[in-house]
Amino acid sequence: MTQHTLLTPYSAPFGHLPNRMVMAPMTRFRGEEDGTPQPIVADYYAQRAGAGLIVTEGIWPSSRGQSGWRIPGLETAAHVAGWRRVTDAVHAAGGRIYAQLMHGGRHGHPLSRIDGDAPAAPSAVVSPELVHVRDGGKAEPVTPRVMTLDDIRTAVDDHVAAARNAVAAGFDGVELHGANSYLIHQFLADNTNLRDDAYGRGSVENRIRFAVEVVRAVAEAIGAGRLGLRLSPGNPQFGMAEADPGPVYRALLDELDGLGLAYLHLTDNDRYPALAELRPHWSGTLIANVGENGDPTTKEAGEAVIADGRADLVSYGRAFLTTPDLPHRFAVGAPLNDFDAAHLYTSGPEGYTDYPSLDALDALDAPEAGEARALQTSTST
Repeated sequence: MTQHTLLTPYSAPFGHLPNRMVMAPMTRFRGEEDGTPQPIVADYYAQRAGAGLIVTEGIWPSSRGQSGWRIPGLETAAHVAGWRRVTDAVHAAGGRIYAQLMHGGRHGHPLSRIDGDAPAAPSAVVSPELVHVRDGGKAEPVTPRVMTLDDIRTAVDDHVAAARNAVAAGFDGVELHGANSYLIHQFLADNTNLRDDAYGRGSVENRIRFAVEVVRAVAEAIGAGRLGLRLSPGNPQFGMAEADPGPVYRALLDELDGLGLAYLHLTDNDRYPALAELRPHWSGTLIANVGENGDPTTKEAGEAVIADGRADLVSYGRAFLTTPDLPHRFAVGAPLNDFDAAHLYTSGPEGYTDYPSLDALDALDAPEAGEARALQTSTST
């Protein structure tokens, strides 16, 4: 048998990947005020085109789902044109890129949304976290308005429209963000879905209904082979609570597995062994993320997940953020760049497109190279 590693190619129904390393979605706040990605966004993703697959930061499907100021959107013609520059740059560099659609649900604030309105969610349950608002500040969260049945249908339609815009913008596919406390996850979780209707807590079928409807509608609109889904069973991020994730997520995957989706992007954690328990319920490509809410994923951790068959691909977040040529660094055993935390959520190139590649470091004069290498660490960041 061939021993697959992170650096071996992978052939999936949605395309051939040169390696099994996926760039995970990471919010960076590099959108213009209207939600159009800034020009440097194209540079950022093109620098990382060596990934087997890139999944973008979360993009709001409509202003109704905007969760933060300067988070980009995929609603208007300007948004489509802005993302077309990104996809063209990535494809020119030989990469593949999916757009992650991220509806904020209860996340959001009148001061962080273009429309200036309050967010809507499955139930009127406030987030425990401060909210990023305009001008780089933070504010206390607001209690969301309860979504009506019309709101739910509109949210499904918004995802469909944005997915079509993603295809028009040149993306290779779309990932629906059903994880990490955003809208789809809010319908799935215990403490954020207190509804008593057909989308509520009365049964597992009710709890998964919104997720199933969004996935089916988007798959019908753009083709199931262009659609991925990210889930994070049991993830407590942003105050989420799921006492017994197993029955909910097994039912969800059993409902969706036969659609022929491009992939499932699954986050593992200590509270619920999602990869081990849910892999038997998914017959297609599975991307594992094993660094959420913990130490950054190392090369060795990624190799282990592939070797034991829990996943086909592994997503890296912080390591790709700091090290644009991550697959090459892993291949040659080179250290990664240090993390610039001060510029994580600023709007300029610092801490964004100024992380050097190994080739760039090698091209420096000897004294400069020594200083630059002194800033590197030997572990993932």
